Amino acid sequence: MKKTKFELTSNEALVLIDFLLRFRDKERLVIEDPAEEQLLWDLCAMLESNVPELLEKNYKELLSKARENIISGNEIQ
Repeated sequence: MKKTKFELTSNEALVLIDFLLRFRDKERLVIEDPAEEQLLWDLCAMLESNVPELLEKNYKELLSKARENIISGNEIQ
């Protein structure tokens, strides 16, 4: 499995970890600051340019299989 890498600034990492920890603790995704929304849009853009599967005709099938692999622990590290 190919790994996708991208870098975050320390500010981006701090905002992201706080956002994710809130979700973990409350099991609810809520944007509490405009910086969180901007970061999510920026991460989406970074991922879009690094995930060619988005353009594949069988995208939904690939997504379904990826989800299954992650949940079952079959994700290759």
